[in-house]
Amino acid sequence: MSSLFNWSSLFSNTPITNGTRQLSVNSSTLKNDSQSLISEFEYRRNEIQTSGSSITVTPKKHNYRFKTTLKPKKTGLLLVGLGGNNGSTVIGATIANRNKLSWETRNGTQKANYFGSVTQSTTVHLGWDGSRQIYTPFNSILPMVSPNDLIIDGWDINNANLYEAMKRAHVFEPDLIEQLKPHMETTVPKPSIYYPDFIASNQGSRANNVIHGNCKKEHLEKIRADIREFKEKHGLECVVVLWTANTERYTTVEAGLNMTAEEILTSIDQNKDEISPSNIFAVASILEGAHYINGSPQNTLVPGIIELAQKHQIFIGGDDFKSGQTKLKSALVDFLVTSGLKPESIVSYNHLGNNDGKNLSEARQFRSKEISKSSVVDDMVAANTILFEDGKKPDHCIVIKYVPFVGDSKRAMDEYICSIFMGGHQTLAIHNTCEDSLLAAPLIFDLTIITELCSRIQYASAGTDNDFMAFHSVLSLLSLLLKAPVVPNGTPVGNAFMRQFGALTKLLTACAGIAADTDLQLEFFTKLQ
Repeated sequence: MSSLFNWSSLFSNTPITNGTRQLSVNSSTLKNDSQSLISEFEYRRNEIQTSGSSITVTPKKHNYRFKTTLKPKKTGLLLVGLGGNNGSTVIGATIANRNKLSWETRNGTQKANYFGSVTQSTTVHLGWDGSRQIYTPFNSILPMVSPNDLIIDGWDINNANLYEAMKRAHVFEPDLIEQLKPHMETTVPKPSIYYPDFIASNQGSRANNVIHGNCKKEHLEKIRADIREFKEKHGLECVVVLWTANTERYTTVEAGLNMTAEEILTSIDQNKDEISPSNIFAVASILEGAHYINGSPQNTLVPGIIELAQKHQIFIGGDDFKSGQTKLKSALVDFLVTSGLKPESIVSYNHLGNNDGKNLSEARQFRSKEISKSSVVDDMVAANTILFEDGKKPDHCIVIKYVPFVGDSKRAMDEYICSIFMGGHQTLAIHNTCEDSLLAAPLIFDLTIITELCSRIQYASAGTDNDFMAFHSVLSLLSLLLKAPVVPNGTPVGNAFMRQFGALTKLLTACAGIAADTDLQLEFFTKLQ
């Protein structure tokens, strides 16, 4: 029997419309018991064998079953860096959207929205209805948490209340800031961890809200207690801890320090210098059953933390938000290489005046950012051995300068030089003004919403009695939103934007029992109708 299922009867707060249409799925491979949705999916892939210059392709099929719990969990989000530009923007935007606020600017009246969020503001192609292409909102395919329903709190090394933090950030318009004041001024971030060696020395004057003492074990227990209290106070079923604080320097990765779960816990007990604040937050989250996402470029997710997450079956994701210049690069370089053009030189210059820029003005913190931004084109270059037959990568230079006057309105200037037909060159020069936090904040919502959704999805091999299993602890589906995605061992890192988007949307449609969309569209040039 086929299953015809409409989400709206269960979840009034979940968008299920495409314009004026409701999304229903009528499929013989879909079963619904009102608690869970079980779909069958035939996964087609190619098994590849290479020998010298020869490639042998063997098409393979694997049948999966996906089980998705339909009711979203009551979800809390804890931000490390709550009082920073991103944190105050996330809180303020949630309140503005929940209360449907509007405000006056010199360009007219603006209304609260979630533009820039993949889950809230993009659509997915379903197919052709005989006269036109049909798209549906991303968040109508499966029930998802609404950003408006998130419970949000967090930590910061500075004790400014969120109204003062929002004014200091200069992200929102004055009219909106004053409307948000009653909601924001009563919230003060929890004390955070401050180890001066890991962030720029110019951050010392901000650090007036820190957990006392020098014992890293005690700091770990304090953060664990904060997470437990937050979860119990609000009756939460899912908690996501997300780092959006200062970029740290890279920490040393070596045997005896952090290569195994046992080593990382022992190193914390022994108060070792190379245990960073973000290491403490990640370990605390995992031990308390909270998923952890690293939104900055430092190497928080060392092998020992990854192993710890696997042992506790907790999702982790990272590194570094992919929001403005790098997101454009991940789409543009893919376009150039796919067009048969050879990028030879990529020079990216940034200047910004927010506290992130101030922190990055010191060399060790800048190096963390440089690494995350420079690796974003590697998979696209490796995909074309015609253009890059010698394996040489493009010259890729990244510069970041702190210019206080521009505030959160980051300027990104890029020059791409490509070799083209018959020895010619094409140069693309792009000036990109990125309102930094207004691009990053929607990613924070998406990372949280997709993580919660994945906690409700399990898989098994079809046609077997195998129990359903959760996804790998390293949640690589979050790669769409991160510059330097951490992936499971042996998994190739992919940064091309549309391939990442396609992987995510195809999983959603597979879980919903919808046939995977194809760009081939045979019906337009064959007799298939």
